[in-house]
Amino acid sequence: MKPRTVVAPLVAASTWRRGVFLLLGGVLALPYALLAVAFAQMLTRSDVPRPLVLALLGVAATIAAVPVFLDGPRALEIAAARALLGVDLPDPAPGHAADRETRLRSALWIALHLVSGGLVVAALFSAVPMALAFIGQQFGLDTGMTGGDRFGPLDGRDTGWLTLAGIVVLVALGYAVAGLGALAVSMAPVLLGPAQAERIAALEARTTRLAERNRLARELHDSVGHALTVATLQAGAARELLDRDPEFVRRALGAIEEAGRTAMDDLDHVLGLLREPDGRPVTPAPQRTLADLDRLVADTRAAGLPVDTRRTGDPADLPAAVSREGYRIVQEGLTNAARYGRGPVTLRLDVDADALELELDNALGRRHGDPGRGGRGLDGMRERVLLLGGRLSVGPDGDRWRIRVRLPFERTP
Repeated sequence: MKPRTVVAPLVAASTWRRGVFLLLGGVLALPYALLAVAFAQMLTRSDVPRPLVLALLGVAATIAAVPVFLDGPRALEIAAARALLGVDLPDPAPGHAADRETRLRSALWIALHLVSGGLVVAALFSAVPMALAFIGQQFGLDTGMTGGDRFGPLDGRDTGWLTLAGIVVLVALGYAVAGLGALAVSMAPVLLGPAQAERIAALEARTTRLAERNRLARELHDSVGHALTVATLQAGAARELLDRDPEFVRRALGAIEEAGRTAMDDLDHVLGLLREPDGRPVTPAPQRTLADLDRLVADTRAAGLPVDTRRTGDPADLPAAVSREGYRIVQEGLTNAARYGRGPVTLRLDVDADALELELDNALGRRHGDPGRGGRGLDGMRERVLLLGGRLSVGPDGDRWRIRVRLPFERTP
């Protein structure tokens, strides 16, 4: 074994951090030790009634034991183990009370931390001063701690052997701290790790965050994608008619400006949500619904794509979630028709007693034959329909591209 390997545990930064962790346990154990000494003295005195001492001991033991079973000390131990031991432990699930098994594991960990820390502190206040006194004798430093006392086969005149004994004590203490620290690292995940219920809660929280991120991605794709499509078509048309129809160019530039402003608002809202720390409430931006359908259709027509709208029922009767998702589905359908299709789009919207039915139909363009047309847009459309428990049919139908959607809902009494 290489000398460097032998000395490594004594000089490693991780050993010193773990030593601090153990010392922290010793500091926390000090009140318990003082309490034990006080009661031991009272039990040995004949002038103090023993029943009274035993009653006070029971009360004190109860008060001293209760904190180790609470959630707060466990959270503090997890933070200390993560910072000083370098163990990757998740925080306790917020709002989720620990079960009995978790509390028992935590209590055992705290007890071991206090005991091991108390032993390290005791060694520091006893063995370390003695070892330094032994070494000091070698250099003529009279600390008054050795004098003529004997230490087994050695006495104060055996300076060489005392120095060696002092060095051995210090090295042994260093290895003991390194060993206890390594043991704490291996035991921390077992005793402080999350319980099954906490793992499930963490997975649910992660699933919720992923679902929210997917929702934001859908919103951003639909909004920005539509705005870019409208701006591209308007810019192309304006370039062709720049010299012949200045009024059309003026309207096209206005539509591009409005589309860009809308996209920037949506982008700013999504980025604000992504930058907010978890758990902090965020004021949601107003979501577009089918009440804004006329404006969406007008923008699409202004971009050069004719839209024939056929509507039955009042979209105002729809639940907010159905109206919002229905708007995004129509927006994505019009965007894809403008990018990949040709000719006018027929949009049918029927508000029935228990469902919203949407249908978009337009002629196939050169790229419409690709079943993957729309990419993430169609994936987002499917996700929206699935979340609301609806049905989606999308694909070529002869020389047409047709999207049919049914979103069920329950009317509020």
